Order: sequence, then structure tokens, then C-alpha cells
Amino acid sequence: METNRLQKNITENVWLWLVKIIAGLGIVIFLTIHFIVNHLVAPEGLLSYADILRYYSNPIVPIMEAGFLIFAVVHSLLGLRSIILDLNPSTKVMRFVNPLLIAVGSASIIYGLWLLLVLVQRASL
Repeated sequence: METNRLQKNITENVWLWLVKIIAGLGIVIFLTIHFIVNHLVAPEGLLSYADILRYYSNPIVPIMEAGFLIFAVVHSLLGLRSIILDLNPSTKVMRFVNPLLIAVGSASIIYGLWLLLVLVQRASL
């Protein structure tokens, strides 16, 4: 019974796979919107800092950018975990890898959201 529990720890279950697929779809949607706004709508294909602050003053933009950030981090780290699982690591390695990926993902999302909040605050001034 202990072996089954440990084996579950080092495999990709259907829920993680589903989260990865949903995150991938979210990335495609948000990336498309991001490219349209930043490269097709913007004059000369680039936004200035002032343009970015005006862009972030729209309340839907920070929500969209936060979603893009979260989807990208989750999808990339679940993909990295899948690659590591393809290498057939030991349970001991996965006991180290899983918390490491969670810590890196959490730190990346927290830092990204903090930067996003800084832009939103500056846009409201």
C-alpha cells in the first residue's frame, strides 16, 4: 500500500494533465490578446511607458495580465515536471522536485503580481 501512495507522487495524474491543458489554452488566448494590443494596436508596434500606464488604467487589463502570468507559470512548470517524469526519477528525487517546482512557481507568481500591482498603482496616479 505504501508503494502505491509513493508511486502516485511520482506520476502525472489526470488532474495535473487537465490543469496543464487548460493553462495552455489560456496562454494561447492571452498571448493572442497581448500581441494584438502590443504590436498591432500600438503605434509603430511598441508601447511607451506612458502608453503602458494608460493601458493598465483599464481595470480588465491587470486581470488579463495576471491570468496570463499564472497560466504561463503553471503550464511551464507542469511541463517541466512532465519532462522530469519522462526521465523516470526515483521517489526521492521527486520528493525534492515537487516542492522545488511549487516554490519556484509561487515565487514567480508572487513577484509578477507585485510588479503588476506597482504598474496599476502608478497608472492610477
